[in-house]
Amino acid sequence: MEKLSEYLKTAEAAEILGVSQTTLRKYAAAGKILVRINPANGYRLFKRADLEDFLRKASEPVPIAKPKRSK
Repeated sequence: MEKLSEYLKTAEAAEILGVSQTTLRKYAAAGKILVRINPANGYRLFKRADLEDFLRKASEPVPIAKPKRSK
């Protein structure tokens, strides 16, 4: 069973990611980051490990295609 201390509310999670709460809500709605809903109060909860995974993936380099030269 997971502990409640492993979860953060929207404001705390947004601060860790360095984004606004609105942006974090949009990421969650788009499925970019996992979100759970507390059944007692309806608050969004974000697991610390999920935030760390998101940051790790966001920091990975992305290859950029070189533009083709015209002849």
